[in-house]
Amino acid sequence: MIVCSHAEQNPIAVQIHPNNQLQMSSPNIPTVQTAAIVPSPGAAIVVRHDVPVKQASELLPGECLIKLACTGVCHTDLHAKIGDWPLKAKTPLIGGHEGVGEVVAIGAHTSNKEIKIGDRVGIKWLADSCLDCESCRKGLEQNCPLAKLSGFNVDGTFSQYVVSYVNHVTPIPEGIESAEAASILCAGVTVYRALKYSGTNIGDWVVLPGAGGGLGHLAVQYAVQMGLRVVAIDSGAEKKALCLKLGAEAWIDFRESKDIVKAVKDICDGVGAHCAIVTAANSSGYEQAVDYLRSGGTLMAVGLPGEAKLQASIFFTVFKSLNIKGSYVGNRQDAREALAIAARGKVKCHYVLKPLADLKDVFEGMEQGKVAGRVVLDMK
Repeated sequence: MIVCSHAEQNPIAVQIHPNNQLQMSSPNIPTVQTAAIVPSPGAAIVVRHDVPVKQASELLPGECLIKLACTGVCHTDLHAKIGDWPLKAKTPLIGGHEGVGEVVAIGAHTSNKEIKIGDRVGIKWLADSCLDCESCRKGLEQNCPLAKLSGFNVDGTFSQYVVSYVNHVTPIPEGIESAEAASILCAGVTVYRALKYSGTNIGDWVVLPGAGGGLGHLAVQYAVQMGLRVVAIDSGAEKKALCLKLGAEAWIDFRESKDIVKAVKDICDGVGAHCAIVTAANSSGYEQAVDYLRSGGTLMAVGLPGEAKLQASIFFTVFKSLNIKGSYVGNRQDAREALAIAARGKVKCHYVLKPLADLKDVFEGMEQGKVAGRVVLDMK
C-alpha cells in the first residue's frame, strides 16, 4: 500500500494490483451504514444502522462507491415500496434514486477517465445500461433491456453509501446546491425530456396536470424557460400560489372546476392547448387531455399509474390528428442539460430538507397528496 498525501486533509490511498492498474479510494470507508430498507413487498420501511458497505477492494470494474450528502424522494420510490406497478421491485430493497454525493472509491480496471475520486456526482433512476444495444445507441438508454434501476432492481440512495456505475453517474455542475440538484436528477430530467420532445414552439400553450407536485412544479419552470405558456392544473391554495409564482399564466383547481376540458379551451384561445405534459399518476388526467388538446396537439404521457388504462376516443384522436407519446425519464445527455439550466438559476427546485428517519411520514404525505414541491433527505 502506498499513501500519497497530495492534500494533507484528504490523503488518497492507492492500491497497486498485480497488473499495475490502480484502484483508488478515500480513506476511512466504514464497514456498516444507516439505510432505509423495504424488507418485503408492501412491508413498512425499516431504518437499520448495521447495513454493510461495499469496500473499495470489492468493487467491480465500472463500479464506484459514493458517499451521499442527500437524496430526493419520488413517487416512484413509493410505488417500489407498495408494489402496485406491473413491474415489481426486488426485495429486500434500499430505495431511492435521486442521490448526490462524493465519489470515494472506483473499482479496479475501470476505463472511464472522466469520473475521479472526490467528484460530486448524481445517481439517477437509470443506474446503468449496456450502452451497446439498439436502444442505447439511439439515445434510449433508459429502455435498455439490461438496465439497472436505482432503488428498484438494484439498491438505491436511501443510505449513507451507494454503489453506482461510472458511465452513468452525472457530474454536478457548479452553481447548484446538492439538495436542489437531487430532484433535478429525476423529476427535473423527466419533465425536461418530455418538453424537449413534445414538438412545441415558443408561444404554444402547454397544460400541466399535477403542476404543484414534485415533477409538475419543475415542469412549469422548464416550460416557461422554453417560451411556452403554462396552464397549471392541481388543487389547493399552496400549490396555486407556487405555480403562479413560478410563471404559470393560468390555474385550474380540479376539485373546484365543474368542467376542466371547457376551462382549458377557454383559456387557450377557445380551441384548446397545443400540448399536455401529464405527470399526474391517475387516468383522468390522460383522458381529459385528449379532449382539450387542439388539432395537431400532443399528449406527453409521463406519470405512471399502476393499473390505469388510457381511455381515448379513437375517432377524435384520428379526426384531430393528435399525437400520443410516452416519455420515460431521460438519458445521460438529458440529465446534463436539465442540470445546466438549473445551475444557471433558471429553474429552482422547491424542497423541504428532512432526516432519513422521516421517510415513513413523507410517504404518507405523498399518498395523501399533501406534498407541495419536493422532499429531500439529508444523509450526512
